[in-house]
Amino acid sequence: MRIPNHIGVIPDGNRRWSLARGLSKENGYDKGLDPGVQLFRLCQEIGIKELTYYGFTMDNTKRPSIQTKAFTDACIRAVELLSKEDASLLVVGNTESQMFPKELIPYTERKNIGKGGIKVNFLVNYGWDWDLSRLISDTKNIKNSLKSNILCYLNSYDISRVDLIIRWGGMRRLSGFLPVQSIYSDFYVVDDYWPDFKPEHLFNALMWYDKQDITLGG
Repeated sequence: MRIPNHIGVIPDGNRRWSLARGLSKENGYDKGLDPGVQLFRLCQEIGIKELTYYGFTMDNTKRPSIQTKAFTDACIRAVELLSKEDASLLVVGNTESQMFPKELIPYTERKNIGKGGIKVNFLVNYGWDWDLSRLISDTKNIKNSLKSNILCYLNSYDISRVDLIIRWGGMRRLSGFLPVQSIYSDFYVVDDYWPDFKPEHLFNALMWYDKQDITLGG
């Protein structure tokens, strides 16, 4: 079976998962931690080379403070859990904003953890416009250089093109996820909420991906 080199993960549905159980919205984020580690280990076993998790966006921080604190704390914990695995770990996001958790600053430069291996990227306080800001400001220089690689001008320059994006929670949108790297991504939707992650969600996505006609526009 043909497997993607790079999978993007949009772990949506945490708040709806909580409401369905009579809980407050902020209670769902913590329930996404174990699924994140499970997914990482499955991808590691399968041979996926790169994995990018969508943590939270700059727009998400407009939510009530109790929710903002909950998903920020969950992202910190998620990175801490992944830092105990064998991986090449990187956190990407707007570090100049006060909403970026200071605990994750050490991971904003890629670190080989344990034996290294699979590249794991975690988007924290990320914004698509922030990602493209250097590209926009350096447009003149890019036009003057025939050898420019557009990825070099992104704040997410160390993240490669995404082959497959899997979104949990049933929504059919990218929500600003890596607009340049996802331009040719195949998009698979899981209707179950992220806290209800099951291994078959990943396996079904991979079987679906294997049947797609990948042309990259050619």
